[in-house]
Amino acid sequence: MRKIKYWLVLLILVVPAFVLSGCQSVTQRANTQDTWNRIEKRKRVVIGLDDSFVPMGFRQKNGRLVGYDVDLARAVFKQYGIKADFQPIDWSMKETELKNGTIDLLWNGYSINPTRRKKVAFSRPYLKNEQILVTKKASNILDFADMKGKSLGVQNGSTGLTALDERPKVLKDLIKNKKPILYDTFPDAFIDLNANRIQGILMDQVYANYYIKHQKDSSSYRTYTSKTLPVEYYAVGMRKGDKTLRQKINAGLGRLQKNGELRKINQKWFGTNSNYLGAD
Repeated sequence: MRKIKYWLVLLILVVPAFVLSGCQSVTQRANTQDTWNRIEKRKRVVIGLDDSFVPMGFRQKNGRLVGYDVDLARAVFKQYGIKADFQPIDWSMKETELKNGTIDLLWNGYSINPTRRKKVAFSRPYLKNEQILVTKKASNILDFADMKGKSLGVQNGSTGLTALDERPKVLKDLIKNKKPILYDTFPDAFIDLNANRIQGILMDQVYANYYIKHQKDSSSYRTYTSKTLPVEYYAVGMRKGDKTLRQKINAGLGRLQKNGELRKINQKWFGTNSNYLGAD
């Protein structure tokens, strides 16, 4: 009887460890493998996105997914006869989703920064961006300094949150409790801004400009930039083992620039081509 109990206890201890080790091995292989042949064979690539991030990838009222990055990704993979499928994800868990193999790419206004470079590989940058402060004119906030003692909203997992932590003197040390209010999506933050539950949002300029422009009361908002916050660059994020996939995306972006299709996409969503960086 004691021998049976001994083996049962041993199994309980060993089996979970074996399973966990196996899962870690699968995840590790997924991060080091070059998956282009598999993607090419199945004619499908899965792209993770926050589907409320205008104008990069978002849902219209009818539920249709549209956006700058949606058009750009489809145009790139059309060159290779591959369908771009988009998977909405929790943006705060984006690198984990990529690491686990749930998605193949992060292509949704994804800014390059040192912290992310440790976790993912990036394509060449394709769009400029910066973090800006958005407020309501009625709050009489005229610059970053006026946010002293006020509540600030930031999207969880965003570059804005990283910038806030990396340069606390710019804004974080000023705001109420020296801690921002975190939101899953920017529309949620705007709801609270409009209700004066928060007095500012630190966010992507690309998003802010598009969102405000399409509001009925667009003139009720103010936006501010800070020279102490660096210019950012959007790129496609992927696992570090996907060297062929990176080459294909970079080459595809270059061809779109040369044949004029990229200019059309920029004009469609921004009315200008000035933010595009050009092909290497």
